[in-house]
Order: sequence, then C-alpha cells, then structure tokens
Amino acid sequence: MTAHAARTGVWFIGARGSVATTATAGCAAVAAGLHPPTGMVTETPPFHGVGLPPLTSLVFGGHDTLDCPLPKRAEALAAGGVLPHGLPSAVRSELTAADEEIRSGGPLPGDTRTDEELVASFATDIQDFTRRHGLARTVVINVASTEPAPGADDSRLPASSLYAAAALRAGCPYANFTPSTGLRSPHLREAVDSCALPHAGRDGKTGQTLLRSVLAPMFVQRALPVRAWSGTNLLGGGDGAALADPAAAAAKNAGKERVLADTLGSAPEGEVHIDDVPAMGDWKTAWDHIAFDGFLGSRMILQTIWQGCDSALAAPLVLDLARLLARAHENGLTGPRPELGFYFKDPDGGPAGLPEQYQELLAFAERLRAAR
Repeated sequence: MTAHAARTGVWFIGARGSVATTATAGCAAVAAGLHPPTGMVTETPPFHGVGLPPLTSLVFGGHDTLDCPLPKRAEALAAGGVLPHGLPSAVRSELTAADEEIRSGGPLPGDTRTDEELVASFATDIQDFTRRHGLARTVVINVASTEPAPGADDSRLPASSLYAAAALRAGCPYANFTPSTGLRSPHLREAVDSCALPHAGRDGKTGQTLLRSVLAPMFVQRALPVRAWSGTNLLGGGDGAALADPAAAAAKNAGKERVLADTLGSAPEGEVHIDDVPAMGDWKTAWDHIAFDGFLGSRMILQTIWQGCDSALAAPLVLDLARLLARAHENGLTGPRPELGFYFKDPDGGPAGLPEQYQELLAFAERLRAAR
C-alpha cells in the first residue's frame, strides 16, 4: 500500500459521546469541503508538508457503553446548536459507517470478567478493526466522561486504564483527553515503559484552562503577584451530569489548579466550582475572578467570562492529536510526547505556558517534516 493510499484508524473511547460525535461528523464535513477546518491547528500553514494523514484517510470506530446510534446522536447535537443545521444528514453515511465500528465497552453492571479478560477483549476489538480495514495504524483517544480518581485500596483498574492497557496491547499510539487515570495507573507503569509507542498527556485544554494558561504567564512576566484566583463552571449535558459527582469534579479541578501552580510557582488562594445545569445542554459558561497586586501594592482585579461549547472546542484538537500521534508512530517515535503539551492541562513534561508550548509544537512539526 502506498503512503498516499494508506489509511489511519481513530478509535474513540466514548465513541458515542458529544466530543467523538462532533469530531467524526466534523472530519467528514471538512474532508468534503462543507466547512472550513476552524480550530484545527494541524491545518494551519506551519503544519503543511509535515506528512500528517489526510482527513480523508481517517477511519473511525471505538468503544462505548451507550447504544444511541451516531446519526441520532448527531441530530441531537444539531438540535442543541452544537452541529450546524443539516450537517447530520449531509454526513449520515460517514456517521453510519463509524457507528457500525463501535463495540460495547465496559465493565457494565454485572460484568464478571476480570481486568485481564476485559483488556484482552478490548484489544481484540481494536486489532480486528485495524486488520479488517487494512489500516496502517490506529490511534486510540479517550474522550469518555470523567471518572473519579481510584482509591488507594481499589483492587481493580478503573475503566480508563483498562482501555489504555488495551491500546498498548493492540500496538496503538494513545492520548487521554480526559482527566481520568488512563496510563497514569501505577499498575501500568511497566507496560507503559516497555510499550515503544508514542502517547500523550492527560485532560484536554479547551476553555477555562486554556485561558488560564495564557493569562498566568502574563502575570509572571509582568511581575504582578497573584493573590487569589477563583473560578466557576456552569455546564449541562453528559459532562455536567458526570461532574456532579464530587469525586469526578475533584479529578477535573486538579488539572485546572495544576496549570496555575506550575506557572505561578505556587497555588494561589481560591477554588474552582462546577455546577451541573441540565438546561444548558452541551454549552457552558466559565467565570474567573483574579485578584493581583500592582505597583506600590495597589489592589487590582481581572474577571473573565468564557462561554462556549466544549465539544466544538475539543473536536478539532482531538483530530489534531490523532494525526500528530499517527505521524510520530510512523517515524518510530516512542514514549511520552511532551511536544504535545500544548493540548493538555496535565502534559507529559515540557513548559507550562501556552506560548512556550506552541513553540514546542512547532519544533515538533519541523522534526516530523524533516523525517519525510
């Protein structure tokens, strides 16, 4: 198979969720020329000629515990204003094809399989998908709902770690776009160290934390001490319901707070609060209140409001990561890729500020271009 004809698999964990559905429909729309690639960094001039897999070459599948067909899920997102009106009909064949490649995830209530049996089953699903479609490689990306952090006495791997282990066993590059444990489980340390596969980060940086990663370096560089930084998130949809669980919310907030601590040198006073507001659907509002000192101790305040749709913010980044990890794998790169920290609240090393992370990403693009 020639490089031009090679196809790349994208296997979503949470394949019927809002992010995966938006990414699948959006890829089809952009590939067909129906919409521009807004928000896709890999479609900007610095990434031309890098050898990334074309959007037309991506084949989608995944795991999910839900049974709502992708076309129906896309129609619901269009009704909520997340997808453009008429898009689900325009890309129905692509959504149907992807839906046919979604396999049942788990563990579901009453599932008596061991962790090993679940990992083996999930890995077989991914390998079968790759083989049947004659794919050059498959990239696994976790976009499922946030799960609580596991307790010290938990004897079983969390679901996110089962899927991550399956990705490694199937020989697939992996990215965790959620705050869930994924590859960070201590029980997977040996498998991660020996996998010889590229993998990236944890917890995608899409809205409030994206803004924090831009503003925090500004305060440091302008020598303006931050006294307190508080935030509130109002959101609905599946994320709102999942984050209504205090343990899941704590896992989510850890990443938001880590960005500030890493950039400012210490965590300022203040917390992030997350409120589930079902009426907001897939939209959210994030408000930040920043108290800082000016010259001669003058007290100052900066407030920001971010209103948007996380699914529409996340989907182009997920497609970026699939393409970049596929290209890294093609070039034999292995281990954690700190160059992709631009996309994550909790990256695998590298600088904390977004401008510096962007420069790292551009350098990575040059490295991939030189390898062609």
